[in-house]
Amino acid sequence: MAPVRRRFEVFEMHMMIYALVEASTHDDALATGKTVFDRLVGADPHAGAVFDYYVCFDQEDTSVAGKARWGELPTAAPVDSGDGQDLLERGWEATKEEFERNLDWVKEALDELSDEEIMRDEDLARHSFHQVGAYDGPTIFLYTEQATGIRHRGQLDRLLEESEELWIVPADVHF
Repeated sequence: MAPVRRRFEVFEMHMMIYALVEASTHDDALATGKTVFDRLVGADPHAGAVFDYYVCFDQEDTSVAGKARWGELPTAAPVDSGDGQDLLERGWEATKEEFERNLDWVKEALDELSDEEIMRDEDLARHSFHQVGAYDGPTIFLYTEQATGIRHRGQLDRLLEESEELWIVPADVHF
């Protein structure tokens, strides 16, 4: 039997994601973050949609997403600030937890299911295989300025070390 599927930063079909962007001001960070989120929802004709839509925390006119769903969060924060560190930790912990949850199920499926059962996606085993290898989507919570998912700690650490004015911008996305 499949383990209970739960997510740290997911509520129904909504989740929090975070863009890590270079910017010199709050407004520049928010605008660049929105560009990242635009790409992830397919607003850029050259990029495929990963999520259905997004809501940033500067939007006041929604009753089902953003602040209405998650409460007050900064619209953008320097990564080296207290708010920035809190958002970064939330995003990284969610990424790590989701990866570990899927990896545990993959290991269990390999031990308990036949090849045919895995091929039929019994208990969502094959789906979990896919999620372990995902580059974006519901298992990835942190994104670069190029809308690339941050999949491992080395990638995150390199970005943090190489960036001089790094900001983090949160968004509520629907998938």
